[in-house]
Amino acid sequence: MEAGEDPEVPEAESQVVTELLNEMLPSVRVPADAAPKEVVRLVAGSLGPALQSMVAGFSLAFTSLAMAHDNGRTDLTSTDVLRTLALEVERGTYDDGTP
Repeated sequence: MEAGEDPEVPEAESQVVTELLNEMLPSVRVPADAAPKEVVRLVAGSLGPALQSMVAGFSLAFTSLAMAHDNGRTDLTSTDVLRTLALEVERGTYDDGTP
């Protein structure tokens, strides 16, 4: 086990999170001689939009699950709600028209 790892989290679960982050977050190239302000600009410019999309996606998923629960939809599982949400996202239902 490495420093900072939670002994209660199975390795497979932590691997899933690592893979998700690797898939969703862009690589950031920083010149070795970059000044601290330049590093901040490069990292924020690269990671900011991706992190904003991730937060929006998790918020949408949480809200969708909460709404199904609050509406008493016992006929739907969490998987059903998230599958429907994924299909809606794929169709562009939530696109705001910006690239």
